[in-house]
Amino acid sequence: MLTIETCYVLHPIGSAYHEICQGETPWVALGNFMNDFFGYASEQRQALLQEPCILPAEPSRVQIQWAVFCVAAVDYLCHHYDLQVPSWVHETQYTTLPEPWYHGLGAKKPHIQERLRNETPQEFASRNIYCGSADRVFPDKYRAVSHQWQEQRQSA
Repeated sequence: MLTIETCYVLHPIGSAYHEICQGETPWVALGNFMNDFFGYASEQRQALLQEPCILPAEPSRVQIQWAVFCVAAVDYLCHHYDLQVPSWVHETQYTTLPEPWYHGLGAKKPHIQERLRNETPQEFASRNIYCGSADRVFPDKYRAVSHQWQEQRQSA
């Protein structure tokens, strides 16, 4: 008999980046990674961060941006969840973007850029990526649902 565990394919961050390079919508690929990190394979968090993001031979500006974003994400998640930062995160091709990248709705507006600069975690800002608060970028919907369920049980 097959179980979900024997059929399920994990989505490490390196695979998510590879999917982005192959044309997948970035937030779909990263969403699959986050579902594993926060829910389906949360006991394997360190393993999900070990596979490096491999840049294509001639990466586009967008591919470089997403590679550095993924690296910043690994750095942030390691610090936030007390995990060991993989050595590949410190490789020179991932250090920082040459120009600031403001990512999010309305990110071209100066007042939105100011808010993004103020809210973005250091692991992203130090790489010239401004995407806003970590709760917005990495929402742990599994913890939120668990918290709501516990509150409902207590009030019943």
